Amino acid sequence: MEEFKRVILQSGPPESFALQAVQEVIKPQKQTKLAQDENQLLENMLRTLLQELVSSAVQSGEEIMQYGKSIDDGENTQGVIPHLLDIVLYLCEKEHVEGGMIFQLLEDLTEMSTMRNCKDIFRYIESKQDILGKQELFARGKLVMLRTCNQLLRRLSKANDVVFCGRILMFLAHFFPLSERSAVNIKGIFNTSNETKYEKDPPEGISVDFNFYKTFWSLQEYFCNPASLTLAPVKWQKFTSSLTVVLNTFEAQPLSDEDGHANILEEEAATFNIKYLTSSNLMGLELKDPSFRRHILVQCLIVFDYLKAPGKNDKDSSETMKEEIKSSEDRVKKLLEMTPPNGKEFLRSIEHMLEREKNWVWWKRDGCPPFEKQPIEKKTVQDGVKKRPRWRMGNKELSQLWKWADQNPNALTDPQRVRTPAITDYWKPLAEDMDEAAGIEAEYHHKNNRVYCWKGLRYSARQDLEGFSRFTEHGIEGVVPFELLPPEVRSKFQGKPNDRTKRAKKEDTKSASNQVEENQIATPASENDAEGIRAEVETSAAPMDTDALAVSGNISQGEAGTPTPDEQKHSSDTDVGQEAGQLEADAEVDAGVIDGETDAEVEIDAAG
Repeated sequence: MEEFKRVILQSGPPESFALQAVQEVIKPQKQTKLAQDENQLLENMLRTLLQELVSSAVQSGEEIMQYGKSIDDGENTQGVIPHLLDIVLYLCEKEHVEGGMIFQLLEDLTEMSTMRNCKDIFRYIESKQDILGKQELFARGKLVMLRTCNQLLRRLSKANDVVFCGRILMFLAHFFPLSERSAVNIKGIFNTSNETKYEKDPPEGISVDFNFYKTFWSLQEYFCNPASLTLAPVKWQKFTSSLTVVLNTFEAQPLSDEDGHANILEEEAATFNIKYLTSSNLMGLELKDPSFRRHILVQCLIVFDYLKAPGKNDKDSSETMKEEIKSSEDRVKKLLEMTPPNGKEFLRSIEHMLEREKNWVWWKRDGCPPFEKQPIEKKTVQDGVKKRPRWRMGNKELSQLWKWADQNPNALTDPQRVRTPAITDYWKPLAEDMDEAAGIEAEYHHKNNRVYCWKGLRYSARQDLEGFSRFTEHGIEGVVPFELLPPEVRSKFQGKPNDRTKRAKKEDTKSASNQVEENQIATPASENDAEGIRAEVETSAAPMDTDALAVSGNISQGEAGTPTPDEQKHSSDTDVGQEAGQLEADAEVDAGVIDGETDAEVEIDAAG
């Protein structure tokens, strides 16, 4: 042990001898990293050595962190114990030993030291917080460091060691990340032990209203534990009545700007106390103190902010209670604005802090979700290549299509890309639904799908205009091409044309005949025209029907001489009648073909 003590405490930087000294004493299996049992052996030796050094420092009457430092040494030299801690910290940082060893030594050192020496020890911890906060060391010793700091806070006086307590809290805030749940008061427990004591019985010869004195200081009981206000309606009524009395007094005794100016001069040399001075003799002076009023009014805002927090007291809070909180909060804010100096600026600062505190509580309650955003890497653009600007389109789908333009430049030439289907392929599912042999129930037919029908009508309007025209008469099922339908279903949509269709064809025929008659009256037939028509008729090899013979007869009359107006009228009427009859016969023949009749049957009907 003495040999190890001599080697480990020799002067010089730790990197020059620390690992070699450990290897000589422990003789580890590996040269640069100790095993678990070897770490435990080294830790026991270091804790024993640290205890001996602290005991020697106490016996010598020197400060622990200054023990072993000669008076003749320079300012850069250290005591024995800080030098030992530096050696262990170096071994932990380089992962030669277990990372939590330095935290265990620091905890032992604070437990063996007085509060005066603990300030020097904690100063050493603050100087090494960047190294102690590294991930490889923090993961091993964060709980030990938290336990060490909490033990120091318990030992310190909250009234006399305020600065040291603040240093410890600042270190914990720097040492632990924001997302550390150790600082979350999940149960919402209040420090009810922080009791404000005040006089219960009125002293003799007092000139202040003692009932107001008791009412004023009784508010601290509710400020200490705001959760108790929602447990019993009686407590809430008592709190509101007491608060109303205090606010009425503040409003009845407004402060002037001179009071605020005098308060600024007093605060420059004032010493702050962590507890209120509750003597009844000071009540009159405290009511005239702007700083004292602000403390009480800010406490009211904190209580109101707690009661309004969502998710805590929604079931217990009534509408009447919410209205009373709102009215009391407005009165408190108005009093803060009226309190000099700079009342409006002070109120804005308090509201900003309360809003930040509310956001902090919600973030912790939601499980501390990460809010850091990774920086966007800037891509270097090649020389001579200009990227077209990105525009945000009307919706997500259009924006995605815009992005795909660069990601897939061959989209339009890809043979496997999505194309407009053929009309027969698209209507095939509906044709199968129309087949009664398939046995598909009506509620599952494709005709009930509005999107499917709408797309089909668009395809038919582009590819099958004839089928698209049947939609008006037969509905969506009439648009299906006939070749997809079975014979029994096809016959339903191939019926004879209705009266409206026939009437339209007759009107077209009559208009055509009237046009012919007007042409004949306006232009008389000349001999040269008649001879040309006869030559064409005689040279024609096709057989002439009844209409052709009638035309040749009219031509013969034209050769004999110019007909009279009556004869022209008679001949034109005959021609029109024959042509109209022929068009009706043709229409009936077409209808027969649509109905499925054979050509032979049509010829027999015409002959008859």
